[in-house]
Amino acid sequence: MTEEFDIAIIGAGHAGCEAALAAARMGCKTLLTVINADTIGAMSCNPAIGGLAKGHLVREIDALGGEMAKNIDATSIQFRRLNTSKGPAVRSSRAQADRLLYRLRMKSVVENQANLTVKQTVVDGFVVENGQIVSILTSLDEEIRTKAVVVATGTFLNGLVHIGLKNFPAGRLGDAPAKKLSVWFKENGFAVGRMKTGTVPRLAAHSIDYSELEIQRSDYPPAHFSFSSKGGYTLPQLPCHITYTNERTHAAIRAGIDKSPMYAGIIKGIGARYCPSVEDKVMRFPEKERHQIFLEPEGLDTVEVYPNGLPTSLPLAVQTAMIHSIKGLENAQIIRPGYAIEYDYIDPLGLQPSLETKQVRGLFLAGQINGTSGYEEAAAQGLMAGINAVRYCRRMEPLILDRSQAYIGVLIDDLVTYGTKEPYRLFTSRAEYRLLLREDNADARLAPIGYNIGLLPEPAYKLFLDKQQAIENGKNVLETIGVRPLPAANDALAALGSSAIKQKCTLADLLRRPELSIESFGTLPLDTVEQGLVAEIVAGGVKEEIELQIKFKGYLDRQDEQVARFKKMESLLLPKDIDYRSLSGLSNEVVEKLTRVQPVSLGQASRISGITPAAISVLQVHLKKMAKQAHPSGL
Repeated sequence: MTEEFDIAIIGAGHAGCEAALAAARMGCKTLLTVINADTIGAMSCNPAIGGLAKGHLVREIDALGGEMAKNIDATSIQFRRLNTSKGPAVRSSRAQADRLLYRLRMKSVVENQANLTVKQTVVDGFVVENGQIVSILTSLDEEIRTKAVVVATGTFLNGLVHIGLKNFPAGRLGDAPAKKLSVWFKENGFAVGRMKTGTVPRLAAHSIDYSELEIQRSDYPPAHFSFSSKGGYTLPQLPCHITYTNERTHAAIRAGIDKSPMYAGIIKGIGARYCPSVEDKVMRFPEKERHQIFLEPEGLDTVEVYPNGLPTSLPLAVQTAMIHSIKGLENAQIIRPGYAIEYDYIDPLGLQPSLETKQVRGLFLAGQINGTSGYEEAAAQGLMAGINAVRYCRRMEPLILDRSQAYIGVLIDDLVTYGTKEPYRLFTSRAEYRLLLREDNADARLAPIGYNIGLLPEPAYKLFLDKQQAIENGKNVLETIGVRPLPAANDALAALGSSAIKQKCTLADLLRRPELSIESFGTLPLDTVEQGLVAEIVAGGVKEEIELQIKFKGYLDRQDEQVARFKKMESLLLPKDIDYRSLSGLSNEVVEKLTRVQPVSLGQASRISGITPAAISVLQVHLKKMAKQAHPSGL
């Protein structure tokens, strides 16, 4: 028996790092175990953070006090905002990272965090007494006492790498898998499934001809993920380039498809529908003449380039022929081959909304072990699992974010309510209240929660309060300053492509016109003081949030009403010990689904596939009966 800890984290990828940092920063004595301490925070696949909906997650992690946003801001070599021409709900950010610097910075943060001990070891299983975690068991015959455990093994759980018809055990190329831990889960009755993901061949930049390729540069002025990041970019910014597959590429793939482990039936795991291999794209969509490829640099001090869009597990010879058929890559050298990896995951229907398993108390799961894909989805789960492991140790109620509060809430609720049979990826379309869950207001939604649970530090919370005050002040200015229907005002509006006003209105009223912005008010006939106040808003850094809140007020109010109805259903809690078989009026299928998911509320029950309105009515009647029995006098 060795040293004792409050919380042990298994795995040091994106989920494990966030879980460990959260637990330690909230004051718990925390152990982080990793198979290879050199790989803490490693980016196993693409060298990028964010993207559609994923960027929202990064902002939410930051608002709660997590590390991912700060890490990518400090190590990004290209930053872009996506969907800027579309509505505010779907605008999102994405940044290319210097892969090496991203890992080294996260490793340094983890190693220098108070209350956190890093240990290079392989965890083979756990000791459970009376249904509760009491210790972890390592391959070095150590038994380490702990009150709670967060398992964040990524693709390492019984991982198997495939390149062509060859395969070998690995958590990722070059790293050993965790095999015995998978056996422990199976022997202890967990529902274990098999999934598959893949990555691309890495190319040497000096062997690529960029001369005729489309170039893509960073956004200016500089942008950031973290609400506490200010100023210019930390590192020099590098461009990405765009090229495409063609018919010769597709012919090379079809010629070698018999050597694909996926099409030869060797791979049994389910792959990601939304991120298919290039051979899958070619075989499933033969009518498509080309597929887009982004050539993404992996760092400032490496020649490795990530050809995003070419994940493959074809043999190296086929990969080479495929690469050399693409414009700009005719002489490209492959530094590392692309490969597929199969790994075990645990059915997330076996989780509570806190990410604690239903079978073993004090055992939390986060990341790809829950059937998700993506760094951002993993980090969000790791953060929440770390927070809830702390609250478990302190006998506090878990922190549960609902679907109206955060994309994190949507992600976890989807997992524990619907489960997943394929690698789960978050999209903005999964969120019913996405106009309220924007990137720009993640701090308004979550910073008070992060501060109150002791994770968001005081300086960051002060920045949040100052920002909210600036937003309110700016809105008050626009709602106060009036514009009269004078010729000078209407001439200015006409020059801006806007119609004349017939009665006095405020700048806020004018701002609701889609063609007008706060900057455009500089041409209106305002007095010197009023012009100064408008100029302060433009220069103050919160102009976008003010515009969104005023322009979309009607839509936001409507979603607030929808959320109120949603929360009413969520507040009707279902007892943990309810016997659904005893309720008349429920079909066997409904009983089986309710028993398996064990919904915590009537709202969650209503989202389970196959649960009918009639079944919800039966549950409502049952809750009313229970309330009447508990309070027969009606008080």
